Amino acid sequence: MRRKQKRSDAKPRSTQTKATVFLGGGRITGALIAGLRLAGYDDRIVVHDRNPEKLRALRREFRIEAARDLKSAVAQADMLIVAVRPLSVAEMLDEVARSGVARKPILAVSLAAGVPIKKLLARLGPPVHWARAMPSPVCRIGRGLTAVAFDRQVPKDGRERVREFFASVGPVLEVPENRFDIFTATFSPSHGFHALAALANAAENAGFGGGLALTAAAHALADSIFYWRQSGENLDVLLDEAATPGGTAAATMAAMDGAGYARAVARGLRAGVERGRRNAR
Repeated sequence: MRRKQKRSDAKPRSTQTKATVFLGGGRITGALIAGLRLAGYDDRIVVHDRNPEKLRALRREFRIEAARDLKSAVAQADMLIVAVRPLSVAEMLDEVARSGVARKPILAVSLAAGVPIKKLLARLGPPVHWARAMPSPVCRIGRGLTAVAFDRQVPKDGRERVREFFASVGPVLEVPENRFDIFTATFSPSHGFHALAALANAAENAGFGGGLALTAAAHALADSIFYWRQSGENLDVLLDEAATPGGTAAATMAAMDGAGYARAVARGLRAGVERGRRNAR
């Protein structure tokens, strides 16, 4: 994490120091900033968004600065993070290009799922250096996981800065860009939330209500995975341990597999990957 230099005069802070600039003030921006502040990140954070309510909420909660317009936001960027929906990326980058402010080296990071680096470069090329990152919303509590990929032209120090930035909110994996869509479809915490809701609902429908179903289902998913991580045991070994032949767990898993559990997961993953590829097109 970069240390701020001491100021030598009374000029406003915003005229002296560069900032981490987010283009887009939505959910992932809020989650990242929450995780960064939790980790003690105290560098300047500037956010540009057309929705003033989002900016007011972020400013209240996280001590960010709201940029008055896109051009002034980019002009302050030490690291530029594009955090808008995939379908909005082209329009935003075209606007940045027209502003003329990106005529100096900028380290830019896109969080847009499915939009490849070659398309980012086509909209806003050198001297801008591009990376892609896919951070989990769980970064809000410092337990995120982020995949990163880099254009070949990004220098070593730029790569290190990107890795260090996202390492503030959880582990970082460098993933080949042609595997990014698979990672995105696999790592989403929506899998956990979806499984938790399905298991708890099934228990309630079976007659186990009063909030107990959610507690039991959360243990089944979260604590078991935590144990796997902490123990270092092989997953197949743990599955055998947990499902005694002829027992309740074995019967439950066999029925789920027979109903197409594995096929449903695979089908969902394929749909997520295809959505990412459509974004690229």
